[in-house]
Amino acid sequence: MTDRTVDRRPKVETAIVVHPVRPRAGGLRSPEQRLEEAVGLAEALDLKIALALVAPLRTVVPATLFGKGKVEELATVCRAHEADVVVVDDALTPVQQRNLEKAWQVKVVDRTGLILEIFARRARTREGRLQVELARLAYERSRLVRTWTHLERQRGGFGVMGGPGETQIETDRRLLAEKIGRLKRELEDVRRTRTLQRSARTRVPYPIVALVGYTNAGKSTLFNRLTGAEVEAKDLLFATLDPTHRAIRLAGGRPAILSDTVGFISDLPHELVEAFRATLEEVQEADVILHVRDISGEESEAQAVDVEQVLDQLGAGAESGRAIVEVWNKIDLLPPESRQQMLDRPQRRDGSGVPVVALSAITGEGCDRLTGFLAELLDQGAPIEARLGPQDGDALAWLYRHGRVLSRADGEGGEVSVAVRLDAQALGQFERRFPGALLREAAE
Repeated sequence: MTDRTVDRRPKVETAIVVHPVRPRAGGLRSPEQRLEEAVGLAEALDLKIALALVAPLRTVVPATLFGKGKVEELATVCRAHEADVVVVDDALTPVQQRNLEKAWQVKVVDRTGLILEIFARRARTREGRLQVELARLAYERSRLVRTWTHLERQRGGFGVMGGPGETQIETDRRLLAEKIGRLKRELEDVRRTRTLQRSARTRVPYPIVALVGYTNAGKSTLFNRLTGAEVEAKDLLFATLDPTHRAIRLAGGRPAILSDTVGFISDLPHELVEAFRATLEEVQEADVILHVRDISGEESEAQAVDVEQVLDQLGAGAESGRAIVEVWNKIDLLPPESRQQMLDRPQRRDGSGVPVVALSAITGEGCDRLTGFLAELLDQGAPIEARLGPQDGDALAWLYRHGRVLSRADGEGGEVSVAVRLDAQALGQFERRFPGALLREAAE
């Protein structure tokens, strides 16, 4: 009997990545930089990149996006490289996608579909999976002919449905609408749960600091550095999707809650922004937003603009009046003289007045400056002096947990006098919980 070993490893698909350059296309990025990002997205799906190229368009053809000559040229390229999939780094209409698949005889994925597939693979929590599924269904709503024809095999009965056609598409749309409605209801339950969690956090007077930034800017690495957590952090686009919260101690002992969120990207699909709104509400509720930037990259400025646009979509941008701090990360990748200039520069972004803190999440250089700056930023109101007796150990411990202790003086009899900063909510809680403590406004 012949021993046959079956290779059960998934087949690695060969891909060609094409970045179309539309007529009069502007933006801060060069086509080559956009192509490089598209290759990174494709590699995040474990695709083997056989070729990556920029394709300038003289005009946009409604049926295929590309002109006839370019379509034929790319068909030859697909056969020469035996490609399984072509990634088009642009938004394709359903008609364009189907026509290109017929012309090239390979699977065609546009930018939106590519990002949705990455999110589908990376989502870990029930909430994340629900949000990704809702986004995918919204995307596929206009692609029913191609993606939902499998339903025709499930139709049986008395011959009323003889084959695929308009009635079948109507049935598919109804089934799709029902599924989208169910997912929205489930996500509404998640949103209510998040609202309850947030209201529970408001009863604990900890300010919330949210990390946002372009994907792969180093948010999760910084989160791990500041909290001691072990959130997955890789040199990979969209390495983490699900939000994480941890308590941190700022300079002077001031506690806060740090929230790590999903990374942004240029031309983030509208379906994803809408589907992840429940998660991104964490950004809207934050007291301070830390905009993490990869300052070592050539595209840092362009990426910052993309992040600001998404924040504006969420109503959490500069116009909202929310405190935003730019964290210029990865200074360890800069030459020594540039790194020192970055550390010595004025702590405001040119032209905008946005506070800037330069650091390296990998080495920890500059992280103390960030926690010190946050402690000062979150301090509200005048410092309060609390005079506590030897029996008030619980009150003293409470002040250290919930405020920022500026100074402390211990008396010979065990009494303690501390100058502490508390926000209005924490001050009210302290007065209710420890009515015997003597409080007065401290001299700054």
